[in-house]
Amino acid sequence: MNKLRRKNLKDIAERLEVLKDELETLREEEGDYMDNMPENLQGSERYETAEEAASNMDEAVDSLEAAICSINEATGEE
Repeated sequence: MNKLRRKNLKDIAERLEVLKDELETLREEEGDYMDNMPENLQGSERYETAEEAASNMDEAVDSLEAAICSINEATGEE
């Protein structure tokens, strides 16, 4: 791999890391929202929607971490 492609991949990995951090922040906010939901709303459709959104965000974070790892392996930055 040439130097320019390696640099471009490193730049992409850095941008993905920033996006992953932002997504983790949103996931934490959704978790706080669920934690602060009144007990009578837990188990409600609103709660289940928030729970599903949080789960989907967890999966997205995992996918971004995997992508970052793959890029780092490609550039030799393991």
